[in-house]
Amino acid sequence: MGGSDVPTIEDIRAARQALRGIVHETPLLLADALSAEIGRPVYLKSENLQHTGSFKLRGAYVKISS
Repeated sequence: MGGSDVPTIEDIRAARQALRGIVHETPLLLADALSAEIGRPVYLKSENLQHTGSFKLRGAYVKISS
C-alpha cells in the first residue's frame, strides 16, 4: 500500500490490475430480507463463487504478488 494503513485509489487500481485474469468478477446480490429489515437496499458480494470459495483469494494474491 501507499505507506499508510488506508489504501489509496492507486493501490486499488494496481490491485485490480494484478487480479485481472486471476479471480472471477462476482455479482452483488440484493439481500431482500436484510433490505426490508433495515429499510434500505443491502447487497452481498458473492465471493463464495471464487475458485477458493472465499474472498481471501484477492487480498492474499495481491500481497504475495507484490
